[in-house]
Amino acid sequence: MYEFTHRPVNFPRWASGLADFLGNDGDGWVMKSADGMTTVSFTPPNELGVMDHWVAPAADIVAYVPFRVVPNGTGAEVTLTLFRTPEMSDEIMERDTEWVIRDLARLKGLLEA
Repeated sequence: MYEFTHRPVNFPRWASGLADFLGNDGDGWVMKSADGMTTVSFTPPNELGVMDHWVAPAADIVAYVPFRVVPNGTGAEVTLTLFRTPEMSDEIMERDTEWVIRDLARLKGLLEA
């Protein structure tokens, strides 16, 4: 599961917020998101299942997203932490939470197929 999930080229298959993979610009992975061009930086591949990433939709905005794939028997547990920023309204937090739930369900469907 980690082998598939940690590869940025696979994100468009399940992470709808990062819909179009465009490539690596040296500083991070450039993707087209719902809000426009976004740079995403990832932790290096590792044996611990850590896939934390930093999403920068603008030069002055960077969102830290802790993300883990932890082996559990013949499968794995995936955890993603969605932080609520001080300026985030209830509606935006709810929208983003639902978005993450849909994307993780899509990832589960891909991996269980």
